[in-house]
Amino acid sequence: MADPVIASRTPLSVDVEAGRNYWWCACGRSKAQPFCDGSHKGTDFAPVAYTAAETRRLFFCGCKHTGGQPLCDGSHARL
Repeated sequence: MADPVIASRTPLSVDVEAGRNYWWCACGRSKAQPFCDGSHKGTDFAPVAYTAAETRRLFFCGCKHTGGQPLCDGSHARL
């Protein structure tokens, strides 16, 4: 499998709503970062579903190398 495109070398802050579904871009090609816009079509990547348990601010991974998809785990600091 190819490596994802690094969309951002910092996490992307998003205010999420409890019970709402979000589709995180895993390929890094989306123009709607950190979320999927379908740009992965034709690649080995697929978006990752995330359902917010509560309304709050979260930090989604922008580098696409997190071990805790879809949230940032600090992997961008090692790229």
